This record gives sequence, C-alpha cells and structure tokens, in this order.
Amino acid sequence: MTPSRQSWVLLLAVLVLGLSILCSHAIRINKIKTRTSVYVSPKYVLEPGSVADKYFYNIDFPKGHIAIKYFNAEVIDEEGNSIPLHETYLHHWVLGRYYARTGFVEPEEIGFDDIEKSDFMFVRNSGLCQNNVLGQYYGLGSETRKTDTHVPDPFGIEIGNPAEIPAGYEEKWMLNVHAIDTRGAEDRLGCTECRCDLYNVTKDGRGQPLRPGYTGGLYCCYDGTQCSVKQGYNGVKRSLYLRYTVKWVDWSDSIVPVKIYIFDATDRTNYSAGPNLQHDCRIEYNVERCSAIDSLNDQCFDNQRAVVTMPTGGYIVYGVAHQHTGGLGATLYGEDGRVLCSSIPIYGQSEEVGDESGYIVGMSTCFPHPGSVKIKDGETLVVGSNYSSSQPHTGVMGLFYILVAEHLPKSSLLSLDS
Repeated sequence: MTPSRQSWVLLLAVLVLGLSILCSHAIRINKIKTRTSVYVSPKYVLEPGSVADKYFYNIDFPKGHIAIKYFNAEVIDEEGNSIPLHETYLHHWVLGRYYARTGFVEPEEIGFDDIEKSDFMFVRNSGLCQNNVLGQYYGLGSETRKTDTHVPDPFGIEIGNPAEIPAGYEEKWMLNVHAIDTRGAEDRLGCTECRCDLYNVTKDGRGQPLRPGYTGGLYCCYDGTQCSVKQGYNGVKRSLYLRYTVKWVDWSDSIVPVKIYIFDATDRTNYSAGPNLQHDCRIEYNVERCSAIDSLNDQCFDNQRAVVTMPTGGYIVYGVAHQHTGGLGATLYGEDGRVLCSSIPIYGQSEEVGDESGYIVGMSTCFPHPGSVKIKDGETLVVGSNYSSSQPHTGVMGLFYILVAEHLPKSSLLSLDS
C-alpha cells in the first residue's frame, strides 16, 4: 500500500472512530421523565353572593429535589365538574412556598403574616415588591384554564434542595383561593370587581375603617363577605374545591434554574432610600371612566406604568401578565424602549366552561428563543398595563410574571451520560 493510500485509510479510521463516539454519546441522552400529579384542595363552601378567601397550608405537593415544569388549577364541585366563571368567579389563586419548623401544625385559613415567625418562614420569589407582597411562585385568576404555564426545556423552577432548607425545618406549600359566588348577583361585574357599596362594608377584614375614597377592591370582598343578590333569588350552598395539576422532573445538572419575578404596574419605587430601593406595590388600582370627548374619539384607554430596576439580569425564558375584566394587555419594556414581552387577554365568547362570555379566560404568553431576550444587570424596566376606560373598574390588577435564567445551557443537548 502506498504512503498516500495509508494516510487516507488512517484518516478514514479516525473519522469513523470519532463519529462512533459522537453517536454513542448521542444515543445515551438522558431523557428526563416528566411526572404529573393532580391534587384537590380542601373544600370551601359558597352560596349566592358569598366570598371565600381561604389559606390552605401543607397542601399535597411533590416531594424531593425537583424542578417544577407546570402548575395550573380550576374550580370544581364535589362530583369533579368544572364550574363556570359566571357562577363562581375565581378572583385569584396563589401558590406559596414556606419552611415550617418540624412538628409545627399550621393554624387553619389565616394569612401567613399572622403566623409566629419562629415556626414559619415564607420563601418568596426573586421579585422586588416590599416584604412578602407578590412573593408567590404561581398565581392566576379567571384566565387559568387557557393560560400556558409550562417552563420550556432545559429550564426549571428548582425546589426541595436540601442544602437550602434550614436545619429543623421542612419545605411545604400554601394555597390561597379567592372565589366569589355570583349566582343571582344584582351586579355580577360589580361583585367580581369587589365594589364596596355592593358588599355593604365600611371596614376591612381586620376591622379597620376603609381609607377615604376607597370604592372597591380586595379590602371589600374578604372572606365571609356577601355581595348583593337579587331579591327572591334562591340558590343552594355547595362545596367547591380547587383542583390543581403539577408537572415536574427530578433535579439534575442538565436543568438550568430560573428565577421568578413578578412586577406590578402600581409599583412606586422610592429612589431616595439610597442603594436599598423601597418598593410600594399596591397590587390593585381603579380605572376611571373616560371623558365624553375621548369616548366620541374612541380613545377610552387607561395606561398604568411603573419603572423598576433589575438588580441582576439574565435571559427571559417565559412571560405572562395578569389582568381583570376590561384589560387590553400588558407589556414589559427594556430601558431602550424595546419590547421584552407582551401578553394579551383572551375573552370568552359563549356560556361554555373555559369560554365564558365577558370574562378573561386566558392570557397569551412569551417563550423567547433562549438567549434572544436579555436583561442587563441594573437595567431599568417599564411595566405597562392597559385597560378600557369606556366604563369604570375597581380593584383591577396589572401584574407581569417572568422567568429569568442567569445563564444559558452549555449545550443544545439536554444531558449526556458521558
């Protein structure tokens, strides 16, 4: 064999060996199995016009060091039937994480701010709002059924890391459910917007007088309050539940962790406090009716905006907004005005469950290609929430939820067992 032919044979052998090694790695990709569990919350009882705002602690939830990939929920009755929004309005549900001292038994149904701190530690997200405000891991409302909440591969929300759980404590989960029974309501929209006159309240849930000018919102539709029902309307009490679905995978080095941020269009940051910025997230606000001139010119829009500064940046891998009836969409902007993510409401068109006419039954979501939408460290963002002001609204919200990865996956392959 000539030297030239020997060289070609040697080169071919090297190529074949290299390809066989690559292929052997490729066929050994660890496909992480996604697991799914469906749970049901403790029951809460509603009758026409009544309100339930319950806190359920130590709820059923996957255990271990895992990555959450999906969470969603809906209201059902005792037979497991889905309940339409025009019968029971799901104002919101919130999933919170906490550490409880081993052996501690949580009190029933009270807010976590009232629990003794030595026994209970709320584990909030990475958001910027003050104290524990908007510190949940997940939270939606009427839009629950048609809003995509899955975390794209190879990202995940890391929980259950033993290294992070303090000695003597356990990781647990809390579910807050706020539902309003609007069967027979005199003003169904007014009940869902928690108008104070319809609930005939002058004090909040702690017995404190409402602040002057407060006409509607969470302080008027707390647990046990009653919205006005048409005279003579009779409806039965019924037991309801929140059925929630969780999808997760076991944690591994192939998963890229993400941080949760929830921005609030009512956030009024105090920049005079030095390096420790103080945020005042009010969560809700009112939309005033537009002027007659704006109505004639079809200019009935209300825009609520907040400016926030991200201490640590990263790459957006998911985004979605939360709004109430009348919402027209929300947008998160970068400091140069570029659109980072927009989320638009989906309104129902029928009486069918999940498509209830007049209600927001879903919100569009953002799934940017990994690496395509980056927030710089210290970047100033703008949160904008738009509502129709053709009629007034009370207690509306303009929240924006994003998942941020501080780094990108090192390879396009999820995992190799090399």
